[in-house]
Amino acid sequence: MGFDIQGTKFLLSAQRRGVSFAQTATLGRQELFVDGRYLPRIFRRFGVPDSTAQSSRLLAASDGYAEPLLRWLGGEQIVSIDASAYEGTSVVHDMNLPIPEGLRAAFSVVIDGGTPEHIFNFPVAIKNCMEMVRPGGHVLLMTPANNFLGHGFYQFSPELFFRIFSADNGFEVNRAVLAETAPDAQWYEIVDPARAGRRVELVNHRPAYLLIQARRLRQVPVLAVPPQQSDYTTLWQHPQRRQTNSGERLRLGRRLLGAAGRRLRAAYRLVEPAVLADRRARPDSEVFLKVDWHL
Repeated sequence: MGFDIQGTKFLLSAQRRGVSFAQTATLGRQELFVDGRYLPRIFRRFGVPDSTAQSSRLLAASDGYAEPLLRWLGGEQIVSIDASAYEGTSVVHDMNLPIPEGLRAAFSVVIDGGTPEHIFNFPVAIKNCMEMVRPGGHVLLMTPANNFLGHGFYQFSPELFFRIFSADNGFEVNRAVLAETAPDAQWYEIVDPARAGRRVELVNHRPAYLLIQARRLRQVPVLAVPPQQSDYTTLWQHPQRRQTNSGERLRLGRRLLGAAGRRLRAAYRLVEPAVLADRRARPDSEVFLKVDWHL
């Protein structure tokens, strides 16, 4: 668990966008996986004065952990929460279980640098994160998307976080970004599938993160109603979209033909030319919008 190059960029970007780190909670004690080559470059892009000397001071003080960076971002109180004390965490608590009352609405920001995918009871873990933030505060998630098979229990899709951090739960998504793990990878702002009116999908070849910034608007019961995937909700609310013009369901023959077509497309992908496979793996520019990471 920790902040690599993409995670560090995301933290600085979040601060620029108004996130307060005054009372910070992290899931696990976060390490700092950025070395002296890259941290000055990141600081320079954010206009940090004397970026090389500032980077050197932070790295020298870190002892491998991220508290100096979080303090530099404005952290006055920094609390880490983990199921074990093996890394010197502040609070020992298994996030599979509901958080203690004293941690509810106690923080200006709750930061995940790679923990929920390792927690079996994800709904409880994410609910804990949401409940720890006070109204006006933020949740920052840096979590695995594609190509992290075997890393933890789970990999996540954008749809999940758009539906969790919803108005019904007292939240809004301020920013959802996809970025591959390579240091200079392009950032893509992700369009909410509900707004796009379709699924937001990607097949790519390299490990990729989701970077989520969500703000708590008001204190209401969190996840009192389980979220539903937006395209299914639309179909349930407008069943006529699944019907023919005559109002009848698709005939069995047409459904079988559609299934056969899907099987043929799947078979073709096994032998399709590499150039076409590469094109299919590129982010759809209608729902993955290129952005500059330092803005």
